[in-house]
Amino acid sequence: MDLDIEIDGWPDAGDWEVLSQKAHEAIAQVEPALAHQRLTTSVLFTSDEQVHELNKEWRGKDKPTNVLSFPMLEREDLLELGEDGPPEMLGDIALAFGTCEREAGEKGISLADHTTHLLVHGFLHLAGHDHVDSDEQAAAMEKLEIEALAKLGIADPYGDRDK
Repeated sequence: MDLDIEIDGWPDAGDWEVLSQKAHEAIAQVEPALAHQRLTTSVLFTSDEQVHELNKEWRGKDKPTNVLSFPMLEREDLLELGEDGPPEMLGDIALAFGTCEREAGEKGISLADHTTHLLVHGFLHLAGHDHVDSDEQAAAMEKLEIEALAKLGIADPYGDRDK
């Protein structure tokens, strides 16, 4: 997958591009649909204000959130995507710095580890996974997240699942 990464309003201390690549590589190992070479995803590291605007415009929620995912392919289309052909836009991910930083502090974890988790979470949404409609869907998605994060040496962010 090709990642188109834009960083606006995040500190320079973290290497967000490398972190994004590693998050993708880890989740692609547990969700093979995300390993497709024709896929492109844009990742925007931005401010709470920008994510708030996106959340309000596209989801009707007048508040910031930590991560937003905007899939551009249906899961069936992703799974049927052939090896040959032009690049296909999987979707967009946007991360809000202030919210991510605050949540990491509340959880007592590094901003990098929390951001990695949110990227993994966002990639799964782009691949058609969800956690809203049922407890079973949520458990399946969390399991994939935990497996991908373990590949990077990051602890279970939920703390309530068997490894």
